[in-house]
Amino acid sequence: MKIAVTSTGKELTSDMDPRFGRAPYIIVVDIDTMEFEAVDNAENVNANQGAGIQAGKTLVEKGAEVLITGFCGPKAFQVLESAGIRAIVGAQGLVKDAVEDFKAGKFQETKAPNVDGHWS
Repeated sequence: MKIAVTSTGKELTSDMDPRFGRAPYIIVVDIDTMEFEAVDNAENVNANQGAGIQAGKTLVEKGAEVLITGFCGPKAFQVLESAGIRAIVGAQGLVKDAVEDFKAGKFQETKAPNVDGHWS
């Protein structure tokens, strides 16, 4: 299973970024092998709008089944939900710790966005 974690850097030892659409990187991790890919999200970091929607499409392309982040807005949540990607919000700490906590069953899937949309 592949999960995605928002990150400030390119490594499993990087800090999580609480923002979904505007995180500098999204780390996609195969939780069975711990192999990972750091997806550069730079094009969305300074986007006027639609950052969460585009980041959601990236997760679909990468085959992620779960997103772990701090905050997820309504439009991004809708993209994830329509693609069958489960969202976990309110997470913080290191990327590797989020992965381990997920594997240990410490997170609960959210059923709704936890932040209002962003407007320019």
